[in-house]
Amino acid sequence: MTTYVVADTVALTGRSLRHVTRSIDTIVTTAVTPIAIMVMFVYVFGGAIDTGPDRYIDYMLPGIMLITIASGISYTAFRLFGDVQGGMFERFQSMPIARSGVLWAHVLTSLAANLISIVLVVVVALLMGFRSGAGVVAWLAVVGILVLFTFALTWIAVVPGLTASSVEGASAFSYPLIFLPFVSSAFVPTETMPGPVRWFAENQPVTSIVDTIRGLFAGQPVGGDVGVALAWCVGILVVAYVYATVTYRRKIA
Repeated sequence: MTTYVVADTVALTGRSLRHVTRSIDTIVTTAVTPIAIMVMFVYVFGGAIDTGPDRYIDYMLPGIMLITIASGISYTAFRLFGDVQGGMFERFQSMPIARSGVLWAHVLTSLAANLISIVLVVVVALLMGFRSGAGVVAWLAVVGILVLFTFALTWIAVVPGLTASSVEGASAFSYPLIFLPFVSSAFVPTETMPGPVRWFAENQPVTSIVDTIRGLFAGQPVGGDVGVALAWCVGILVVAYVYATVTYRRKIA
């Protein structure tokens, strides 16, 4: 049974990935927007933002990574919505394949597409002068946090992908997630923000995740930030997974 599920998931993931490779603009768009934001902040606003001894490109790259993922998952909801509206879901239900494989294929495709976009963003950041003192273990920790964050947001994306009544509705949910890093420590130190905004910025999930990745890149101790970041990622992942799977079961019932 396990082999059966894995084989079906692999086959369906291959189908979704082929759709992505045939739509290069999907990866380009999800990578170009964060890169454009990165270029604008570094070369237009960066000189006016005091980040202490840290170079601005080193300071803001973690936030750009999270924006890249938030942008990418809107396409996950879009692809899922297309399968639902195009009748592919009904067709899959009539076939002798694992039902969970249909959903996991979209989730794994989201992970692969987002990791490719992140690599493109890091390459451009290196060309712009980003440098890291992180060792292999720190880089693996960064990848692990980004994978957890991608899974958490992807399972959120599954819900509008299954339930939206329009293409705009399927992808609109990602806008608040893309905006969230701007009200965090991702681009400016929170000390410069007015009271209520500073409180929100310092207690929302993006700040702890950004601070953890920034510390890992700098080769510095991350203290309690890593625990808070993991708690946010795992907590959002669990809630989103349960909600998405319940929604999926109702959809195919």
